[in-house]
Amino acid sequence: MPDAVRTAAVRAVLIMSLTIIQAVVAFLCTLAGSWLAFPMVLSGVASTVVATWAVLDVWVTRQVWNQRHGVVSEPSSTARQMRRERRRAQRAARAAERDEAGGRIRGGRSTGDLSRA
Repeated sequence: MPDAVRTAAVRAVLIMSLTIIQAVVAFLCTLAGSWLAFPMVLSGVASTVVATWAVLDVWVTRQVWNQRHGVVSEPSSTARQMRRERRRAQRAARAAERDEAGGRIRGGRSTGDLSRA
């Protein structure tokens, strides 16, 4: 994860955790009948909006980073094509090695040696 996205994600997690703590305090103040309940509920609504904004910031930061740094997430990327070519070359090299060995198994034994334990 890039640094900018990581920073936004950490910020979002901190804001969300503070929002949850604030909601619990508002609930407990409401149960206790404290005068602090109403201001806590109002600030809880405001912090919910801020937490939503922080989560959207993570998403937007990730999209912007991908766009600026050219991350290709399409299935037809050049890396996949290069992997296919490398596999073909490896298969061809193994087939050539088998042909040079005369089709025998690598141990070098002939068929008469199979019964020897």
